[in-house]
Amino acid sequence: MSEPLLAPLKASAGASLLALVTAGGTLVCCVLPAAMVALGAGAALAGLVSAVPQLVWLSAHKGLVFGAAGIALALSGVLLWRARRAPCPTDPALARTCTRLRRLSQWTWGVAAASTAAGALFAFALPMLMA
Repeated sequence: MSEPLLAPLKASAGASLLALVTAGGTLVCCVLPAAMVALGAGAALAGLVSAVPQLVWLSAHKGLVFGAAGIALALSGVLLWRARRAPCPTDPALARTCTRLRRLSQWTWGVAAASTAAGALFAFALPMLMA
C-alpha cells in the first residue's frame, strides 16, 4: 500500500489510541476510587493507593487529566473527520484492511469518548449532586 494513502489513516488511528489512553487516565483518576468505595472496597483502595501513589496525584489534578483527555479527543476527532473520505487502495485485500482500520479507529474514539464522559460524571457531576 502506498504511503500517501496510509498517512491519514495512520494518523487517525494513532490519535484514537492516544485518546483512549488519556480516557483511561480519567477512569483511573475518578471512576475507580468511587466504584471501589461504593462496592465496600475502601480498604482495598487504601492498599492500592499505597502501592501506586500516583493515583493520588491523578485525583488531585483531575482538571489537568480531563484537559489532556479533552484535547486528545478533539485532536483525534478532527483527524478522524478529515480521514473519513480518504481513498483506500484499489487492491481488494488492502481495501478491506483500510476499511477495517477506519472502523477500528472510529470504535476506539467512541470508547474513549464514553470513558471520558463516565469519568466526568464521577469527577464533577456526582460530587455537585451530593453536596
